[in-house]
Amino acid sequence: MNIHEYQGKELLRRYGVTVLEGHVAETPDAAEAAARKLPGPIYVVKSQIHAGGRGAGRFVDDPNGKGGVRLAKSPEEAKAAAAAMLNHVLVTKQTGPEGKLVRRVYVEAGCDIARELYLAFLLDRDVGRVAIMASTEGGMEIEEVAEHHPEKILKVHVDPATGVQGWHARKLAFGLGLEGKQVGAFVKFVTALYGAYVELDCAIVEINPLVVTKGGDVVALDAKVSFDDSALYRHKDLEALRDDHEMDPKELDAVQNDLNYVALDGEIGCMVNGAGLAMATMDIIKLYGSSPANFLDVGGTANAARVTEAFRIITSDTNVKGILVNIFGGIAKCDMIATGIVEASKNLSLKVPLVVRLEGTNVELGKKILAESGLAIIPADNLADAAQKAVAAVKGA
Repeated sequence: MNIHEYQGKELLRRYGVTVLEGHVAETPDAAEAAARKLPGPIYVVKSQIHAGGRGAGRFVDDPNGKGGVRLAKSPEEAKAAAAAMLNHVLVTKQTGPEGKLVRRVYVEAGCDIARELYLAFLLDRDVGRVAIMASTEGGMEIEEVAEHHPEKILKVHVDPATGVQGWHARKLAFGLGLEGKQVGAFVKFVTALYGAYVELDCAIVEINPLVVTKGGDVVALDAKVSFDDSALYRHKDLEALRDDHEMDPKELDAVQNDLNYVALDGEIGCMVNGAGLAMATMDIIKLYGSSPANFLDVGGTANAARVTEAFRIITSDTNVKGILVNIFGGIAKCDMIATGIVEASKNLSLKVPLVVRLEGTNVELGKKILAESGLAIIPADNLADAAQKAVAAVKGA
């Protein structure tokens, strides 16, 4: 789950992470009032959307104008900047051409910037530890740095048994060329950020840019915070930070129905149980010449009602020209899944080709239910057969 910059900064502040003073505003007047609470004389007005590249982005109705992050030299200018952003669609590299509607802005105090750095915490699954990544190329997208200047990315791993240590932070500080007071400030910053990362069950915390001020302080100028969805049951207060407007409607629908769904840009809708099997299904669809329209894991406890909701979400995507169901029955038995497929197909008046591959517990009974349903369901014997039939059906349609 992602949250807005202003929400992330407020959380990080509680853990002792150094951030600038700022206030969120949903109207131009509120933005002016927010600026008057800040020391000035420079203010920064930032569009709050779940996407990076806001400063370089452009508004749909003003493509040649300024981006989604603007400087203001007075509260009146902050109001004008907010008026130009609020209720306008901002397009960045990460939003796609459709952009995102700006519903709120964050008005923040200015800062005397000496250097811009990059810092991020994330789980490195290859080694099973938290990785701390840093770079001197602050303000740039880390993917570009990795591609063109990989030598400028520094990384240390933290053993979860001991937690972050001073030497982790000092190693990065020296690699970044920090000196004197800056080193101590960086060590304090990294230690506080690690505490927030672990206690909040974060998936990633990215500070880009992390700035060193002319006075030697280390400050988070931006904050991208994302949480591990599987741990949100421990943080009901964090769940309340979810902004439904920032989610794809289909993905929001899936969350509300306890389904794992990610919208993609292909033509074959997928309904699978198990994340690994879902990934394999997506791969084999690509192998046989088409592309998946989604990742959808109905989980190990799927029932008829959940299958119906899954079908409804898949078919709400107008790009879907066919559906591939790939189920390995275990806790969710094949006959139960088959019953759900039949009910969903009838209730939704399914009009696209449907290929079903079942394997596992009660598989013969499941196949019998599908065969006797009277529906135009295409059975498949294995995953390769299912993918080939799904691609052929879509191409034929």
